Amino acid sequence: MLLAELLDAPELGLRLLHSAGRVLDRPIGRLVTTDLLEPGRYLNGGEVVLTGLVWRRRAADSEVFVASMAGRGATTILAGKALLGEVPADLLEACHRHEVTLVEVPIEIAFADVTEYVAAAGSAETGARLSASLVRQRQLLSSIAAGRSLDELAARISTEIGHDCRVLTPTGRHVVPGPGELDDATLDAVTRRFLTADRTPAVATVGDGSYSLFPVGSGLGNRLTAWVLVIEGDHTEWSGDHVEAVHELCAIASLDRARRDEGRRALRPLVADALALVESGAPHAEVSARLRQAGSHAERPMVVAVTELRDDGPSEVALSLLEDVALTVGPAVVAPGRDGLLVGFLPSTPGLPEQLRLAFGRLAPGLHRGRLAVGISGETMVDALAGALEEARFAQRAAGAGRAPVSVVTSDEVASHVLLLATLPDDVRRTYSHRVLGPVLEHDRRTHADLLTTLQEFLACSGSWARTAESLHLHVNTVRYRIERVEQLTGRDLSTLEDRVDVFLALKSL
Repeated sequence: MLLAELLDAPELGLRLLHSAGRVLDRPIGRLVTTDLLEPGRYLNGGEVVLTGLVWRRRAADSEVFVASMAGRGATTILAGKALLGEVPADLLEACHRHEVTLVEVPIEIAFADVTEYVAAAGSAETGARLSASLVRQRQLLSSIAAGRSLDELAARISTEIGHDCRVLTPTGRHVVPGPGELDDATLDAVTRRFLTADRTPAVATVGDGSYSLFPVGSGLGNRLTAWVLVIEGDHTEWSGDHVEAVHELCAIASLDRARRDEGRRALRPLVADALALVESGAPHAEVSARLRQAGSHAERPMVVAVTELRDDGPSEVALSLLEDVALTVGPAVVAPGRDGLLVGFLPSTPGLPEQLRLAFGRLAPGLHRGRLAVGISGETMVDALAGALEEARFAQRAAGAGRAPVSVVTSDEVASHVLLLATLPDDVRRTYSHRVLGPVLEHDRRTHADLLTTLQEFLACSGSWARTAESLHLHVNTVRYRIERVEQLTGRDLSTLEDRVDVFLALKSL
């Protein structure tokens, strides 16, 4: 029951002497009866303190008593005047100073009468709440069975409790949108509070407003992957029935999340197959068909994102995070690559890099020891996915070199021959490398002469005969012979810059 309802009980005759804040409209918390001068050590916050004022020996004691209880978050004093004949003015002054509500209990009313009244009212409320909760649960389950969406159920609970409900992920993705989109600053504040709160439900204060945050399920036991029910207002000021309704919505949302997660897990093998086809150089038609089966629009421009989460939970956590971020931009698919990194194929949209940087950045407060490194390719079509994948991997390596908890690097931020090659269609790259190095590859296949290995090391050593020989543990004359044989087979003079660049790019295109 509310404190205002207790004051309105005619059989108790309570008299309000001072009201602090909006405490009259809040539910009564725990009732504590005490006559200790400093009761704070026995309080946890939100209590209504009943006292017979036995502790008061002099006027200064009122300050000590009120400061002690207010310091632990108690909100209200019910002061009996049987001992002193009145509530002393110094107690009223102390309550004014510490913003504590003060209520006078008449001489003829025993504290037991007040306690029994609150207990009886609480029992009646609990019974009514349980009954209403049962009815609500049946209605929610019936709605799910009838095919109603989570959005509709959230709207229904919003109407019932008088506060707008929405479901978000820590990246800021709206699973269930509210009546209006939250701006980026509010999303940042809400997700940061959820990821860093000692316990949940928690309250995030944003400007002059507040949002209550309730976890939906446990994800993978990690808040980074959890959903959060965000409701406008402070839940500590709501009735028990409204809080119960919110918890029921959380349970329904958890079931809906499990259903969606199962659907994504079912598609992962198809995405893995598509990625394997890209990495193996399979025909573009096969890659396109497999991506379409997984739910991607393979005929439209896309970008490739490569992600690694180091030292913060199992790989399943990173996979769920990349899937969540990918869903913010439309039909996107994600799978682990052969190098252990996660690869996502995302539809290309205006402002995509900044959108991804913002979404991934919101995870930073929840990363404890871990670091998240993300590389993003430029726009590509399905016939050049292998090049875009290499481009994204190169950008991811650049991101991994940073020290920030979250680092997102796009191909536009990196200048390298890797990016030049990655922009070419796969078949063009393969044709070029075969024309330049085909005779060398064929010679090695027949004779096992290791010409290609020697050539790679020779270029890595900037054309130094001695350093190449030392690196490969060969005699310098052996190195000279092998490089001369490469020149004969390719028709290139590796002492010239132009021919050396041709061979270098052909090597990188293999």
